[in-house]
Amino acid sequence: MYNKLLCKHGGIVVEKSIRLSLCQMKVTDDKESNLHKAVGMIEKSALNNSRIVMLPEMFNCPYDNSKFREYAEEEEAGPTVTTISRAAEDFGVHIVAGSIPELDSGKIYNTCYIFGDKGEIIGKHRKMHLFDINVPGSIVFRESDTLTAGDSLTVIDTGFCKLGVAICYDVRFPEIFRLMVSKGAQIIAIPAAFNMTTGPLHWELLMRARAVDYQVFVAAISPARDENASYIAYGNSIVVGPWADIAARAGHEECILYADIDLGDIEKAGRKLPVLAHKRDDVYEVLYKKDGVKP
Repeated sequence: MYNKLLCKHGGIVVEKSIRLSLCQMKVTDDKESNLHKAVGMIEKSALNNSRIVMLPEMFNCPYDNSKFREYAEEEEAGPTVTTISRAAEDFGVHIVAGSIPELDSGKIYNTCYIFGDKGEIIGKHRKMHLFDINVPGSIVFRESDTLTAGDSLTVIDTGFCKLGVAICYDVRFPEIFRLMVSKGAQIIAIPAAFNMTTGPLHWELLMRARAVDYQVFVAAISPARDENASYIAYGNSIVVGPWADIAARAGHEECILYADIDLGDIEKAGRKLPVLAHKRDDVYEVLYKKDGVKP
């Protein structure tokens, strides 16, 4: 059993220490097999006392534009939501269910469902920023050819922490992290599938930057690397603390990464370096208006 730290807040005993589990699974071109593997990793995570279990971006589907519509599911009709909901209830864990292609009114979204430990959907996040990249000689990929962008911020109160969710390319836009933290987010889960061009240079840099910029925990969960896939994921799932310290990091192979985090570290970071208290929103707004820039 992991160490459970408790503190009093307004006369209420609050749990501060939480075990996270990041399931860095290898995704195949077989939805049933992917779901079976995800459930097995969720069960193992629960047996190892994880409170929140996370799955990677497009965990039921190859990360491939040609596959998104084939694998897409409506929220109420597909097997993925039903399967993961049942796993959350059976194993008594909260699940950040990576992302899947969600079909809604003919459009496909890159969507993360979040489940409570009774199996209920407690939130969902549709990827806001679509990954359109063109690095000559390395990679060309356009999510916008198939997917539709979401337009909502996602922060969920689990009852024991406030959890924000962003998906992959969203991490490059600090504005949404600022907004999530302003709504009380303490942990930001980022299901992501960086590739072998952007991953080695930007993966750790971006996750540590978002964590230290906004003094929160960042948990970024990738698929395992498959050298035979059309899109090769970087792997290296990572949990970063609010002081930019790396709490846990995986390699590129399939594994479950565990991290015991202490939410009290957020307050400690703020006492050491109170950057959020030093924000000058009054000045920023004036400068935005002066320069004709939208905040």
